[in-house]
Amino acid sequence: MVGGLVGYASGNSSPNPLWLDTLLSEKFFVPCPLHEAAKKNEKNIFCLDCCTSICPHCLSPHRCHRLLQVRRYVYHDVIRLDDLEKLIDCAYVQAYTTNSAKVVFLNQRPQSRPFRGSGNMCSTCDRSLQEPFLFCSLACKVHHLLRSEGSLSKYLYDCDYLPLQEGFRGEGDDLDDGQMTPDSVLDTPVSFQMPPAFVCESELVRKKRTSVSVSRPYRTCSPATEMVASMINNRRKGVPQRSPLY
Repeated sequence: MVGGLVGYASGNSSPNPLWLDTLLSEKFFVPCPLHEAAKKNEKNIFCLDCCTSICPHCLSPHRCHRLLQVRRYVYHDVIRLDDLEKLIDCAYVQAYTTNSAKVVFLNQRPQSRPFRGSGNMCSTCDRSLQEPFLFCSLACKVHHLLRSEGSLSKYLYDCDYLPLQEGFRGEGDDLDDGQMTPDSVLDTPVSFQMPPAFVCESELVRKKRTSVSVSRPYRTCSPATEMVASMINNRRKGVPQRSPLY
């Protein structure tokens, strides 16, 4: 249901619910001080009811709470879009598909140089985006809405039940450390095609590598395979002849 003020705390001067402010400012993937000696003790779970980050070993007393698993992609925090959409409207936030899951970045990422093109850009931080997205992260959308409308109330959803995804056990058994492999692609809406001038970061890297390899012969073999192929090609052809006996 739209319009519920989810997670607002009495005395909170921020226009945002307390859980949202904490989620966007929390530092994840740091060692849990309560389980320093344990393996996989990084804090990668956020408890909305307690407004704090926890590690998988802390999970037991929070089992009945609303929980979000924070993941790590290219050194930045991301959350599954399916989970986040149960709490807040994520429309027009650019999503990525990685490991078969759609994710969005929590906060804006640093840029080495500002985008100077004439294409689609983030309404908050001017990062280049794919059409028709307007925000590169949840934080950028929140900042824009507060600046333009002054409130998030109509963009928040009531969610009384938010468990971790099935298979996440915690307490040291088959822990999911939240690390994602760098094979993401932009989530392209069905009704839109990505303009040629705006491709995702992984596509840009691929194009750069392709342009560099144009000046040299294209090779598909690994060094070990090339070595074996070279040895086969350099073999003498035909049946070897025995030298005559005198």
